[in-house]
Amino acid sequence: QVQLVESGGGLVQSGGSLRLSCLASGDTFSRYAMGWFRQAPGKEREFLTAISRTGITYYADSVKGRFTISRDNAKNTGYLQMNGLKPEEMATYYCAAVYCGRCSGNTYHTISSAYDHWGQGTQVTVSS
Repeated sequence: QVQLVESGGGLVQSGGSLRLSCLASGDTFSRYAMGWFRQAPGKEREFLTAISRTGITYYADSVKGRFTISRDNAKNTGYLQMNGLKPEEMATYYCAAVYCGRCSGNTYHTISSAYDHWGQGTQVTVSS
């Protein structure tokens, strides 16, 4: 079982950038597909981006061209680089992972129910 811990959240001005990290422990990170989600108060959890074990990526239209997902399996860490942040993107950001040891290395998931491991979240505040 993998455990996930996010970091890197904080306060940023509109148009600014943040880089979130997701440190995995307890299992071999390279066997997991991972994704990033966010949830604002009173709203449903929103899919942002996903990455397969082999580095295939997928982005929601809302963040395409501004956010970049990556992973460093040697460091057991996933990343989310966020540029051009907007005030309406203030939310708690979560990384998630799902074991993919026997699935295609190109598999990724875009729905939250596909993931069974979640971090505690990191708060991102964007001031206008």
